[in-house]
Amino acid sequence: MQEKKHNLELDVQYPDTRLEADLTPELVERWVRGALLGPAELAIRFVDAEEGQTLNREYRGKDYATNVLTFAYNEGAEIADDEPTRADIVLCTDVLQREADEQKKTVEEHAAHLVVHGVLHAQGFDHETDEEAEEMEQLERDIMEALGYPDPYAEN
Repeated sequence: MQEKKHNLELDVQYPDTRLEADLTPELVERWVRGALLGPAELAIRFVDAEEGQTLNREYRGKDYATNVLTFAYNEGAEIADDEPTRADIVLCTDVLQREADEQKKTVEEHAAHLVVHGVLHAQGFDHETDEEAEEMEQLERDIMEALGYPDPYAEN
């Protein structure tokens, strides 16, 4: 598969360093590029459960750490085709590792899926309705397959 080459400014941050050696900025960029539909300015941040819970509580009103949070800064705005998607995507290392274990996936597979999921959210995809969920999940399956990973929604 030919990898898309949209303009991308990417900042990968590891305030929680536990996965830094395994989930390198180069690997994260590959996942991001696989899900990009246009130019983007993104930060991907790996945090611990405490920071993940704080962010989820403050911005979503939910007092627990979740696997991925997407803060899309031009969401819902009319943007030109060449204007980049701007977002921060936060992955909680603790939840990511626990879910990978529970789902019998590698941390890399699960992290790739969460990054793809977050990048799609940043670009306006959602799963509030059954129709939206089906569209987004199929797109995630297609992207993950193109990246060489198994179906993230397959039952293990």
